[in-house]
Amino acid sequence: MRKLLLLIITTLTLMATEVTLEQLFSVQTVKVKAESRAIETKNFGYVKADESRVYEVVPRFGGYIMTLYADKQFQKVVKGQRLAKVYSPEVYQAQEDYINAINYDKKRSNPGMVQSAKDKLLLLDVPEREIRAIKKSGKAQKYTYIYAPSSGYLFEKSVNNRGSFSTKQKLFTIVNLDKVWVEAKLYQKDLYKYAKLSEFRVQAVGVEKSVKAKREQLYPSLNPKEATATLRLVANNKEGKLLPGMYTTITASNKAKAYLTLPTTAVIRKNGQFYVFGVGEFEGEYEPMLVDVTPLDNNTYIIKSGLNEGDEVVNNALFMMDSDAQINGLY
Repeated sequence: MRKLLLLIITTLTLMATEVTLEQLFSVQTVKVKAESRAIETKNFGYVKADESRVYEVVPRFGGYIMTLYADKQFQKVVKGQRLAKVYSPEVYQAQEDYINAINYDKKRSNPGMVQSAKDKLLLLDVPEREIRAIKKSGKAQKYTYIYAPSSGYLFEKSVNNRGSFSTKQKLFTIVNLDKVWVEAKLYQKDLYKYAKLSEFRVQAVGVEKSVKAKREQLYPSLNPKEATATLRLVANNKEGKLLPGMYTTITASNKAKAYLTLPTTAVIRKNGQFYVFGVGEFEGEYEPMLVDVTPLDNNTYIIKSGLNEGDEVVNNALFMMDSDAQINGLY
């Protein structure tokens, strides 16, 4: 193979000073090295409430609010907490029927009647502990209570003190934020890249610490106007730092792997292929070599083939090498 000799570029002496020639011929080299690195990429997204942790409190009976304990929007509540004390004619009547069934069963054994009356109370969503209290006292209770089905925040409240409500009316919406969704918008060209990434961290604007997240689902449709897909992540949020609507930076990476690498300054692209200038046997000799590379980051290429660890190549003056290689017909 013909060798590219930098020292024979004598024509340049007619156009440059001695100092310029010294700078042009100051060729720096770099060796191919093995690095253990994780491929990393960044994107942006938004925090959303986890839909599986949104609870609607809808009574199965109508009635009147006697005391409203959950009286402020965005109030924090815990599972099992009393939200309201209510009077319901329907529940009161069902309690009376249950007491009557118990009393009748004492005279003429009819456990089926008792069970049927109890089932009606359960279907009205009267808690088991209230039913036991009714049985123990032998009297119907004037009031019943509405309880929080989950811990969280009252994102919606549609009743006030001394107000009334009807069957199927939504009284509260409780949102549990112990876990949240983070939705990232991905361009179509990046989908293959994210399919290989397994570790995600979410950094919300204004929140000091990042949070680890887990891939849950790539939505099976794209927004045709933006040509973007949505990747849904799930993040633990026990401290409550991530709030719905927050803007976030999402860092995605894979587990660290060993790669052969070169800086991007050592690789030149020509006609859709990539080349480096390898150091020859003699001082000042360099030759173009075809390599297969892929980006690791903005400053580094992964060498997939064409070079081995420890091989030495030119790290600067590639424009000059490229010009001379073409003049000499090397590629």
